[in-house]
Amino acid sequence: MNRPSLHPVDLANRIIDSGTAEPPHNRVTEELSEIEDDVAVVESFSHCWVVDAGDELVCWDASGAHSGRAVVEALRGWSDLPVTRLIYTHGHIDHVGGSGAFVADAEQRGDPRPIFLAHEAVPIRFERYRETNGWNVTINRRQFGGIRDRSKLGMGGDESRFLTEDVAEPDELVGDHHSFVVGDRTFELRHARGETDDHVWGWDAERRTAWTGDFVCWMFPNAGNPQKVQRYPIEWAAALRDMLAVGVERVYPAHGLPIVGRARCEQILGDVAEALEHLAGRTLELMNDGATIDDIIHVVRVPDHLVDRPWLAPHYDEPEFVIRNVYRQFGGWWDGNPANLKPASETAVASEVVALAGSVEALVGRALELVEVGDLRLACHLVEMAAAAEPEHEGAQQARAEVYWHRRAAERSLMSKGVFAAAARESEAAIGIEVASDRVSTTQRGALS
Repeated sequence: MNRPSLHPVDLANRIIDSGTAEPPHNRVTEELSEIEDDVAVVESFSHCWVVDAGDELVCWDASGAHSGRAVVEALRGWSDLPVTRLIYTHGHIDHVGGSGAFVADAEQRGDPRPIFLAHEAVPIRFERYRETNGWNVTINRRQFGGIRDRSKLGMGGDESRFLTEDVAEPDELVGDHHSFVVGDRTFELRHARGETDDHVWGWDAERRTAWTGDFVCWMFPNAGNPQKVQRYPIEWAAALRDMLAVGVERVYPAHGLPIVGRARCEQILGDVAEALEHLAGRTLELMNDGATIDDIIHVVRVPDHLVDRPWLAPHYDEPEFVIRNVYRQFGGWWDGNPANLKPASETAVASEVVALAGSVEALVGRALELVEVGDLRLACHLVEMAAAAEPEHEGAQQARAEVYWHRRAAERSLMSKGVFAAAARESEAAIGIEVASDRVSTTQRGALS
C-alpha cells in the first residue's frame, strides 16, 4: 500500500479546523507514522498504537487477524525493542485478531511473550464468540456485504471461524481502574461501557494523552448495531465527558486520525457526547410519555448543528439504530404493538395480504411504483410480503432484488448497505443469478455510493 501523502496529525488538524470532510478518515495503509518522538501509530482498519517506554514497547490493540503480520512488520521498521505489554481496549476481533502475530514475533526474536492486558469481561466475550461461532460468521458476512474484499480490512479469521485459534487470551484482567508503570511511563486503564461492556481507555496524566479505542472513531458512534449485543450510548457519552474532565489534550483512537490540542479534543469529544446524549435523552422522554419505538424512530434526530460534522457522518452505524438500542436497553424487546407480542408467522401474514391484494403481482407492481416515487421503506415491506407468500415466484424475487439494490444505493451507513445488499443477493441466488462483486448495473439498481 502507498504511504499517505499527509501526516495523520496534519490531516486531522485541517479537517477539524475547517470543518470540511476529507475522507477516508480511517486510512487502511498498514504504514507507521511517528506522532511523537516516542509514540507511533500503524494505520489499519483498527490501528495499533505503539509507545516507546525506554527499553521496551507498549502497544494498544493488535489490529485484526489479516492485518496483524503487516502491523508487526511496520512496527519493526520503527523500533527493535521488545513488546512487553499489549492492551486490548476491548474484545472485538478487529482489535484482538492480530495478537497471534505479536506472539509469533516475540518467539522469532527470542523475546518473552508480551503480557496481554484486558478488562475482566473480555474472556467472557471470547467464550461467547466460540459458543455462537456460526451466528457471528453469518451476521458478519451480511453486515459487511457491501465490501468487495473483507479480508483486506483485517477483520476476523477465516470463513469458518470468527475468533481465530491464535488469539492471545489476556494474561492480566482489570476492573474499573488499573495503573501500571513501564519504563519511564505511567499508564492508567479506565473501564467504561460504550460500544461494548468490556471497554477500557488508557490515560497518561503527565502527557494528557488518552488512548480511546472505539470511544472515538471519526464517524457516527457504533452505538446501535442492529445485529450485535447491547450497546451503551449513555455511558459512552459519559466516558467522553470524563476524558474532557481530566484535561485530555491528545486523543489517540483505534479508528480515524489522532486529535492533538485541547480545543480540538473538546470539539470532537464534545460533539460526539452531545449527539449521543440528545438521542438517548429524547428517546427516554418519549418513552416516558408512552411513545412506541415506531413513534420514536420517525421523529428523533441528531441536532441540526451536528448533522454535517465530518466526525459524525453515518458511514458505519447511524442515529436511528442508536435510538433502537436505547429503547431496547430500557424498554425490552417488545415494540409496543399488541399484535407483535405473540405474532402470526410472517409467511401467514404475507399470504393473507396477497389474498386481499388479489395476487403476488399486485404487491410487486405496487412496490415498484413506490420505488419510482422514492418511498423505499414502504416498498420493502410490500416486496417482502410478496416473496414470503410465494418464495418460488421468480417475479417476486426479481422485484425484491431490485428494490433492495435501490435501497442500498440510497443508504449512507455500511451496516444498512450490507444488510440490503445481502437481501438483494439472496433473491438473486433464489432465481439463479450469481453476483460476484458490487459492480452492478446502475440502471437497474441505482448508483451505488
